[in-house]
Amino acid sequence: MSSICEDILANGVITITGECKGCDACVKQCPTGAITVNGLGTKHAIDPEKCVNCGRCLVACPFGRIQDVSMVEDVKAAIAAGKTVVVQPAPAVRVALAEAFGAEVGTNAEGKMFSALRELGFTVVYDTLFSADLTIMEEGYELLGRIFKSLGLPGYENAGVLPQFTSCCPGWVRYAELFHPEILPNLSTAKSPMMMLGALIKTYGAKNLGVNPADVYSVAIMPCTAKKFEASRPEFISSGYQDVDAVITTRELAEMIAEAGIDFASLPEGEVDKLLGTGSGAGVIFGATGGVMEAALRTAYAVVSGEELAVLEIDAVRGEGALREATITIPLNADLKAATGAESVDVKVAIVSGVENVEPVIEQINAGTCDYHFIEVMNCPGGCINGGGQPIEHSIF
Repeated sequence: MSSICEDILANGVITITGECKGCDACVKQCPTGAITVNGLGTKHAIDPEKCVNCGRCLVACPFGRIQDVSMVEDVKAAIAAGKTVVVQPAPAVRVALAEAFGAEVGTNAEGKMFSALRELGFTVVYDTLFSADLTIMEEGYELLGRIFKSLGLPGYENAGVLPQFTSCCPGWVRYAELFHPEILPNLSTAKSPMMMLGALIKTYGAKNLGVNPADVYSVAIMPCTAKKFEASRPEFISSGYQDVDAVITTRELAEMIAEAGIDFASLPEGEVDKLLGTGSGAGVIFGATGGVMEAALRTAYAVVSGEELAVLEIDAVRGEGALREATITIPLNADLKAATGAESVDVKVAIVSGVENVEPVIEQINAGTCDYHFIEVMNCPGGCINGGGQPIEHSIF
């Protein structure tokens, strides 16, 4: 494990510099009360025992006095040393990156992004969309196992408890660990898409590249500063080596491209390396709140009913509210009808935007009154598209 990762585990990702103005903008955004106020106009401090590393304070600071730990120099050194440097960009990166270079809001710069990564010297370019599909399948099947257990179906006695929470947001996972360890059994056992692909890159990927995992340097480009903490966790060593060696944010990638003198707007439409780079497209919606829920429900629907959804969009789980709920009726296939005596099953779900808004749900779980089956939680309001690693426009504050 690198010294940067050890420092992150000990002290967190986010720090307030000595030039802090003490304006309290960060305090208003912190979802956990991790920022200590030492008096009006004095430097604030972050308690790493309460911080979930989300960077919401960093984005809110109008003076740019809050920073996240950078791994950029380590990435540059790995490229310069001629290592096999494999990179995976998250779905939410490709649009925000375009905006960072002046493109119209909503422009998908996927092809130019792939070209830029190759210009920067990355050896292999994969895509977290691939492992987003794995997350969909893993969480969807796990949810079904928990529901089947609740229905008393044989063979599912060892499935987990309901409700099931999503587990792809590292800010939310850290929040649960720090403040509500009693609900950890409710979290999905699935790794996040970043960590799933990180494990594959140094096992299946390294084997197919004909490279020793020890010689692979794995980089993830994320809209999220908390991903730096997630990648540093010591349990993620599927190959015997750290699954993801470094995380750089969308903001840092834009800076690397500009520093290298690359004319982003003029880049050709590049392509991803296919082995671990292609996806169904369902992972694209992961970046917005409700996206993970919708994608997983599609899988659950297909497995339980034996049919694909006629309409791919599940509008009931979309929206912008801090806490939304919906009930999805899924018809049962012939085997499940025979086993349960029912024609369909109602799956009640909740979507939480902003981790602080999960508290009423946890209160219900602890009181034994929660009737949800599946709950998606995203730390950042609106989802990963508003992550702490995205480009910042301070003039809006």
